Amino acid sequence: MMIPIRCFSCGQVVGDKWEEYNTRVNQNKEDSGKVLEDLKVSRYCCRRMLVSHVDLIDDVINYSRK
Repeated sequence: MMIPIRCFSCGQVVGDKWEEYNTRVNQNKEDSGKVLEDLKVSRYCCRRMLVSHVDLIDDVINYSRK
């Protein structure tokens, strides 16, 4: 689905960092840890939110009612 706006554990905003993280890691093939440091995501709970997220919205939307 879509990335949560806030971290489930600490409440820090992480939703605004998803687009840049996803672009830099998947398209530019940069190191995930380095990108997270550049985005100033230091807590491991917030890092988990970005690293473990799977974007499924494109797959799920095919099953919506019309």
